[in-house]
Amino acid sequence: MKYIVVIVILLFTTNTMFAQKQSKKHKQPNVVIIMADDMGYECLGCNGSTEYSTPNLDQLAAEGVRFTNCISQPLCTPSRVKIMTGQGNYRNYVCFGYLDVNQKTFGNLFKNAGYATCISGKWQLNGITEERENYQDVNRPHHFGFDEYCLWQMVHEKRDGERFANPMLTQNGKDLPRNEDAYGPDIVNDFVLDFIDRKADEPFFVYYPMLLVHDPFVPTPDSPEWADKSRRYENDTTYFADMMAYTDKMVQKVIDKLKAKGVWENTILIFTADNGTHRSVYTQTTSGVVRGAKGFTNKYGIHVPMIASYKGKSIGSVADELVSFADILPTICEAAGINENQYLTDGNSFLHLIKGQKGEINSELVMEYPGRFGGNKGYKGKPKRWVMNKDYKLYNNGRFYNIVDDPNEKSRIENLTEEELKIKEHFQHLLDEKEKEFPIVKKK
Repeated sequence: MKYIVVIVILLFTTNTMFAQKQSKKHKQPNVVIIMADDMGYECLGCNGSTEYSTPNLDQLAAEGVRFTNCISQPLCTPSRVKIMTGQGNYRNYVCFGYLDVNQKTFGNLFKNAGYATCISGKWQLNGITEERENYQDVNRPHHFGFDEYCLWQMVHEKRDGERFANPMLTQNGKDLPRNEDAYGPDIVNDFVLDFIDRKADEPFFVYYPMLLVHDPFVPTPDSPEWADKSRRYENDTTYFADMMAYTDKMVQKVIDKLKAKGVWENTILIFTADNGTHRSVYTQTTSGVVRGAKGFTNKYGIHVPMIASYKGKSIGSVADELVSFADILPTICEAAGINENQYLTDGNSFLHLIKGQKGEINSELVMEYPGRFGGNKGYKGKPKRWVMNKDYKLYNNGRFYNIVDDPNEKSRIENLTEEELKIKEHFQHLLDEKEKEFPIVKKK
């Protein structure tokens, strides 16, 4: 009888372990979104760059899905508000450096779905430059659904401390001690790695808005100049290449951690960037020199890299479908089984593309860029609204461009073909409908 009991216990233990493995295998996918700061499409080797070293991102693209038509907003806050809420700027943008506290983000959605949630990197959403209500609230990331955070520009302005050498970072409500030998991108990256270490046995969501490769363009710890402390904030575009290489290394560390914890097979990872490269950066590519256009609405201000990997699902393909930042939230929500009635979005899911399938997402995009500043301190820049597809763009002031032949939008189309006339009329109808729904507010 004792032997029978032992056998039964062994069988029960074996079956329990098998069930646990099956449960782990079929649990909700983890989601990791990495967003570089000020990196245009042209900066990656897989997208044609001949100037920067990005072997890890190039390999990620070779094994996952590389998107060739991902459209962001021209500047950081408009893009961050859009990617976090899945909504166009015409719906919920308030002012530069601020995310309306009444909004629901993908952090809220994933936390409510039972995920452990984390954000690490650049915040700049409390409204500190505008001194909006409760702009010193260190719990704001928690309010937006993130269990843990390590962030730059939480409640401190840039003048209080930069993001690179001797960084000013706030972690879970407390400022980290300043350290002249510390490098901000290392700290926020290590925070992500530690979070994955601790949460690997449960579904987790990581939003990692990187500190790199935003100006000032300064040495990294891998640059020879880093050894000289007096040169660590020596600003020169020649360091941009070093910053690109360091970004590539940081992303690979995240991938390596996911693999080491045995969760790579069940993780959706999306890499993108918030807007085009800084205007001072000129990049050598296989198609010629590309000047960055951050802050501008032409191709080089809004065309950004995007690579998605879902190990075992994606197949090393290229997706030329038109996608925008509004599409990311519904995509990851579909993957996690979060019901559509839980959120409002202006986007469409492209989960099938991540799985290596094909199928149009958007035949065109209706976009709005409200400009840089708003709120209490005035307004710089005129609001712009436009409709675009992969070939043409129509602005609300009537300017109509072929954005393939004229990516810098130097010469509007004056003599339209019959087909172009139809496209313009359709675009104008969409603009008219959007104006009825969300009239453009011209701030003073």
